[in-house]
Amino acid sequence: MREFWIIFKQSFITKAKTKSFFITTLIMVAGIFLFANLPSIMDKVGQMMGSDEDDRVLVVDESGVLFDRLHEQLQLNEQGISLELTEDSQDQLSEKVQSEEIEAFMELSFDAEQTIQASYTTGSLVDQFLPSALQDALQNIQTEVKADQLSLSGEQVSELFAPIQFEKHNISDTAKSEEELNQARVLVYVLMFVIYFAVIIYSSMIATEVATEKSSRVMEILISSVSPVKHMFAKVLGIGSLGIAQILVYAVSGFLAYRLSSKGEDHELSAFFSLENLQVSTLVYAVIFFLLGYFLYATLAALLGSLVSRTEDVQQMIMPMSLLIVAAFIIAATGLGNPELGYLKIASFIPFFAPLVMFLRVGMLDLPVWEPLLSIGIMVLTILILGWFGAKVYRGGVLMYGPSRSLKDLKKAIQLGKE
Repeated sequence: MREFWIIFKQSFITKAKTKSFFITTLIMVAGIFLFANLPSIMDKVGQMMGSDEDDRVLVVDESGVLFDRLHEQLQLNEQGISLELTEDSQDQLSEKVQSEEIEAFMELSFDAEQTIQASYTTGSLVDQFLPSALQDALQNIQTEVKADQLSLSGEQVSELFAPIQFEKHNISDTAKSEEELNQARVLVYVLMFVIYFAVIIYSSMIATEVATEKSSRVMEILISSVSPVKHMFAKVLGIGSLGIAQILVYAVSGFLAYRLSSKGEDHELSAFFSLENLQVSTLVYAVIFFLLGYFLYATLAALLGSLVSRTEDVQQMIMPMSLLIVAAFIIAATGLGNPELGYLKIASFIPFFAPLVMFLRVGMLDLPVWEPLLSIGIMVLTILILGWFGAKVYRGGVLMYGPSRSLKDLKKAIQLGKE
């Protein structure tokens, strides 16, 4: 085992000391703190740039009454919109919009049936908040106008637009409430991203590392003193341990950023990403499916990386594996709205999809224990089979040089490993 631990430490320490690894980790930690404090930063930047000023809209009121009512309506809702009555013509106002003297103008009038006719003109329709706020305010005024025409009192109008009472109840005592489901959905989504990116990044790193050693002819020296099987699993475990350490750094940074940003008063991040109802079992399953998913794809990546002699060919060789991970993420993402879909249940028992799909189901549903355990068992069995087969391919693949012919080299690698 001495040779195994030497390669393990070499894989871990060599990658950990690279500038790219250090810089990437630093940027990600800074990004986590930036994201956690983004609302506060945006507010301060907005204040510095003076973006807290009210939006100014000129109004041409042909009705003679709508301007005042609209102004009162916007003040009640505190929309931050400033209205200014004008008697300029449409051509004059259009020129002001084009010259950016004003942002927008609006023309108001009544038709024969006392229905509000509004025309909103702006230089760009990118901003949807301003016209939507004006439209909602005018709609409220229209309701009041029609109520007056029909001689309806305020109480009658309130009764007419009173919302229905629609409550949701769970019959099962163990079923999650709507609030718990929403929080679980956010947590599962975040952890799915972690599993997805970790598996695809660290698996690719293993394939690249193996191909790099082959291209530098270091592999010929290594396999003369260490068996290819020990070398493969030492690489998988070494880079996997480095990945776990990096993810722990991100997790601690994320927790500290969350605690600091949500300290004191209510914060948008704490409202969106609440940890109050976080179940320990969700984190346990996240760790389990992350480790199983990593070892599954890392073993496959080491196998594929041993078939190429140049680092330039690595991405082409691992493309089928990358597509499997992408497919697993897409399938899982489509089930965030309804994790009880039939195809999700089937996919959760397919080993290459299970790390994401079964984690989605177990995180959001109250599954019987045998389902995640069966999925875990299938994954473990698949890893053992893939490890046994991968060792055979790896033993011969590390000795293969020359141009790669993609997956057709598997047979040649197995035959070469027997010699």
